Amino acid sequence: MPQPPISTTPQTSAPQSPTTTDRGLPPGGAAQGAAPPDRASVLAAARRARVDALVALAVRGLPAAVVPAPGLFAQTVRAVRGDAGVTLRAEGSNLRYAAIVALGLAGLPPAEQRAAHGSLTAAELAGQVVERAAAHRDPGAVALAAWAGAEAGGAWPTDGLGRLLERLHRLLDAGGPLPTVDTAWMLTAALAIERHGPDPVAAAVRAAARERLLAAQGPQGIFPHALPAASQGRLRAHVGCFADQVYPIQALARLAAAMPDEEALAAANRCAARICALQGVAGQWWWHYDARTGDVVEGYPVYSVHQHAMGPMALLDLREAGGDDHLASVERGLDWLDAHPEVLEDLVSERHALVWRKVGRRELAKAMRKIAAATTAVAPRLRLPGLARLMPPSVVDHECRPYELGWLVYAWRSTDRRSPDARTSEPATPRPEPR
Repeated sequence: MPQPPISTTPQTSAPQSPTTTDRGLPPGGAAQGAAPPDRASVLAAARRARVDALVALAVRGLPAAVVPAPGLFAQTVRAVRGDAGVTLRAEGSNLRYAAIVALGLAGLPPAEQRAAHGSLTAAELAGQVVERAAAHRDPGAVALAAWAGAEAGGAWPTDGLGRLLERLHRLLDAGGPLPTVDTAWMLTAALAIERHGPDPVAAAVRAAARERLLAAQGPQGIFPHALPAASQGRLRAHVGCFADQVYPIQALARLAAAMPDEEALAAANRCAARICALQGVAGQWWWHYDARTGDVVEGYPVYSVHQHAMGPMALLDLREAGGDDHLASVERGLDWLDAHPEVLEDLVSERHALVWRKVGRRELAKAMRKIAAATTAVAPRLRLPGLARLMPPSVVDHECRPYELGWLVYAWRSTDRRSPDARTSEPATPRPEPR
């Protein structure tokens, strides 16, 4: 099967103009700060039905990823071939993934929340995540736990959540290198806490995370993998992955929705415009980008979660914040799940209630990504001819990680995306200023 081309230069299509459409919302979303009860309502009927089916599949599939003790979620669920046929095997555990699932389930009715976990509601799961994050060394897990505790847990202030927020403040204040994704989550977590009322520590986290993200954005809108980029070393400093783009878009868009911040909204718009211009002809969201030039470094793997959840989540947040409308790109990305040209096999497994993780190249030890990063480090846009044909994108990864299903539900069912003015919560008890 011939492999699809990877766009390395932007397409000519521009964001849709901000005029009312026939899909139920203006491209800028509802009034700024208001969140539609069902995000899928912005889609055409056939895609809306597909999203509804995918969300229902996610709720059915999540129980296979629950780890009985301590009642959180696995690292992955893998399809395993045996004498009795294909079975599913949950492996490891991951606190980040549990936090993301809690965020996703919070948009569902309580009965569906318990069905997806097996026993806990989203608020109960978020409470367990906050408790376990207290001693966790991973900044990303701490940030996600704080976000989930504030948004899915629904209670603030709490001692556990306050301690997590203090840790985030210390991490940012120390000035050491941080992953771009973790920094974006810190900003989003601070905003989720501030929705409950003013908090000086959350405000300090918000300001510091915002500053770091804006300072690192490349001239074409692309973010590197770490802040500062140089902390990744010469061969990788210029590379940012798809996640390094969507989480900053989401965080900066939410910041602009919560308070006037034209600089943050413009940064989110620039990044979104670039990744949408580079989107594959079949709707693929490519994997690695060059923060210096804004080009694609390496397109594969193409991850299913980027197509059905992370891309839509960030771009719809941007739209609802009054940013550019990239609904057409969201729809093309969704279509790839069923119309992917790389492989014949279905990626959505109704039998197992899972979405297979990715389509990747037939390669050893991520060889193509490593080679592409090294050659473009030497000279931007430098490619070794023939490699793509030697390592075609023809391999389906038969695993599904619970965060992928969590983000799927969150992307399309979350209703907790409003600005502070649109919420009706009691003011939080003031806490001391950060030292």
